[in-house]
Amino acid sequence: MSGNRLLRTHLDCGLMVKIKLICVGGLKERYFIQAADEYVKRLGRFCKIEVCEIPERKSGIKHTEGFTVVLDKGGRQFGSEEFARHFKQLTDKYGTLTFIIGGSNGLDEGVKQSAGLVLSLGKPTYPHHLFRVMLLEQVYRAFMINSGSEYHK
Repeated sequence: MSGNRLLRTHLDCGLMVKIKLICVGGLKERYFIQAADEYVKRLGRFCKIEVCEIPERKSGIKHTEGFTVVLDKGGRQFGSEEFARHFKQLTDKYGTLTFIIGGSNGLDEGVKQSAGLVLSLGKPTYPHHLFRVMLLEQVYRAFMINSGSEYHK
């Protein structure tokens, strides 16, 4: 069965994937807000997405739903196709994925240790505002790859 057919079957059954993105700190620059909003809008056809911003000074993240993925430069790296396959396995198994992006001071070690997956989008260090847009794009790309779209070239 093709990826596109699987996606349609999954959505037709009312089993929509839920993505929760927890971000330490908020977006301030209009161009980051617009870019993030564009990917949230695009993702709406594939999943229910919720973006939560928590203040930098908050001590920790206590509860997450489904499977938790923490973003950290020391985490596991995937190519786009490999990430799409892994992403599909996780969404099929858990239904809900929670991604956590730390602020400029990173995340508490306990949050990283309690995650199901620590993920890196590469070795360079990126501003956490840009990183949110990058993660949203990669999640969108994973859905597009898994649906058989030509978006990913």
